[in-house]
Amino acid sequence: MGILSWIVFGLIAGAIAKFLMPGDDPGGCIVTILLGVAGAVIGGFIASALGIGGGVTSFDLRSFLVAVGGAMVLLLGYRLIRGRR
Repeated sequence: MGILSWIVFGLIAGAIAKFLMPGDDPGGCIVTILLGVAGAVIGGFIASALGIGGGVTSFDLRSFLVAVGGAMVLLLGYRLIRGRR
C-alpha cells in the first residue's frame, strides 16, 4: 500500500478505535491518524507473532480488524501514560 493509503486506512482504524473506547482523550485528528497508522503496524506485528497471518497487507476485513485492534492497544497505552502526568 502507498503512503496515502496507509494514512486513510490509519484514519479509519484510529477513528473506529476511538469510537470503541470512548473517553476523554487529548488529541485531535492528527493523533487519531498517528494512532491508527501505528496501530496497524503494531497489530501486524502482534498478528504475525501469534501466527494469525502476515499482518496488514491490503484492504480486507482481517487487516482492518488487526489495525483497529492495534490502534486500541496504542490508545490504551496512550491513556495510561497521559493519566500518570
